[in-house]
Amino acid sequence: QVQLVESGGGLVHPGGSLSLSCAASGAIGEINAMGWFRQAPGEEREFVAAVKWSNGYIVYADSVKGRFSLSRERAKNTVSLQMNSLEPKDTAVYYCTAHNPAGAAFYNLANRWDYWGQGTQVTVSS
Repeated sequence: QVQLVESGGGLVHPGGSLSLSCAASGAIGEINAMGWFRQAPGEEREFVAAVKWSNGYIVYADSVKGRFSLSRERAKNTVSLQMNSLEPKDTAVYYCTAHNPAGAAFYNLANRWDYWGQGTQVTVSS
C-alpha cells in the first residue's frame, strides 16, 4: 500500500500562484508514476499532470500547459505542482495520485491509477 499526503492549496486571486506538494509513503518501490488530478463540483475528475518516476517524463493536460509545472524529488518521494497565472476555472479539489500500471499513454485516465490522496482545495476568486 502507498499513502499520499497533500499539502498546499488555499484561496488565491486570479493571476496569482499556488504550490501543491504530495508526499508518498509505504510501498514506495511500487510506484512507477505520480501525478495530479482535479475535480470541480459537479464535474468529473480531470487530469492535470503526471511524471514517470524512472526517467522524469512529464505529461500535462492542455488546459494547464505553460501555466503549471510539475516536479519530483525522488529522494523525498514527493511531487510538487507549481501553479501560475491561476484562473477561476482552476478552482477545484486537487488530488495526488500514484502508480499507473497501464503506462504513460493512460496517465490521463483516473481509473488507471491505484492510489489517491484525500485532496486539497484550490479556490481562485477575486
